[in-house]
Order: sequence, then C-alpha cells, then structure tokens
Amino acid sequence: MADRERWLDAVWPFVREWLPDAPARVVEIGCGSSGGFVPRLEQAGYEATGIDPKAPPGPSYRQAEFEDSGIPGPVDAIIASLSLHHVADLGEVLDLMHTALVPGGVAVVVEWARDRFDEATARWCFDRLPEPGDDPGWLHGQRAEWRESGLAWDDWLRSWAQAETAHRAGHPERAGCQVRSRDARFRALLLRGPGRDQRSR
Repeated sequence: MADRERWLDAVWPFVREWLPDAPARVVEIGCGSSGGFVPRLEQAGYEATGIDPKAPPGPSYRQAEFEDSGIPGPVDAIIASLSLHHVADLGEVLDLMHTALVPGGVAVVVEWARDRFDEATARWCFDRLPEPGDDPGWLHGQRAEWRESGLAWDDWLRSWAQAETAHRAGHPERAGCQVRSRDARFRALLLRGPGRDQRSR
C-alpha cells in the first residue's frame, strides 16, 4: 500500500466524523492525482467533487486551482487536507469556502506544523520506514533528498518548505495568521491532535 493510501486510511475516520450525513454535497480542496477522499466519500453515499490542478480525469473531479474552479455550490461540507498551507492568498480561499458553504455547513481542515518536524522526529520516522520496494513512498524520497543534500536537518527542511511554498505555522503573513483568518469566517468547534485532549473553541 502506498504512503498516500495509508495516510488517507488513517485520516478518513476523523474526516468522516465531522461530515454531515450522506447524501450531502462535499468538495475536497487539493485532492491530488490519486483522487484524495473522493472515492471514500462516494462509497459512503456522498455527492463528492475533488478540485486540484493534478486531479484525475472524470466527472467527480475538476482540474483547476480552487480559486479558479467555479466551485459547485452551495455545498454542505468542504475538506482541505494538507492543502491550505500551499495557497497563495489564504484569505481569498477562506472567503470562497465560506461563500460556497450552506448556512451551518462544515469545513474539515487537516494541517501539519512543519516547523515542529524537528530532526529527532524525522529520524524516528525514517528509522521505522519499511524497505522501499518498487513503489517508494513520500517519506522515502524525503529521507533520500536530505541525505544527499549534506545539509543539517533544519536547513534542508527550510529549503524544502520554500520550494514547496509550505508556509511556516509561525510565519507572520502566512499560516501564522491561519487561525485568525479562519476565526474571522468560521467557528472552530474542536481542535485535536494525537495525544492531546479535545479542546472546544
């Protein structure tokens, strides 16, 4: 099983927990070339659309940036899994999400704080990787690139993030404002991470 499929399998129960009942209309921002959660959504009875410039062909997908996709609205829920840290104008995307949702609609956002992915965490992950086989995963590639770069972990991670336009959680003009930008448009019901208590907002 590819890393992407393992990730989707692991996160799907969390995403599903927060969605309205099927057959709600759901849009996934940044579904990627594998289709993201769209197949799981459709199997669960949802009317799903995945939006991504690299989205696969087919009637359930739109090959476009979210900002230019002409999102099919109104929708009952929007999923953004590891995609908002890439957008150029977070405020614009949040406005589009807010406009596309029905009153009381749900936005399920899954993000990671890459600036907290320190060397100890990286080594822990890399030490537990299976043999790459014929289909090496994303982490196999990251490990190889870091080793080949000769850079210290922090320097390599910073250069990777710049190349990927992955905003730092503490960046004053980008993702550091994600929570404030989100709170101006949405009411956060729950923030939860592995090993942390549930926190209502």
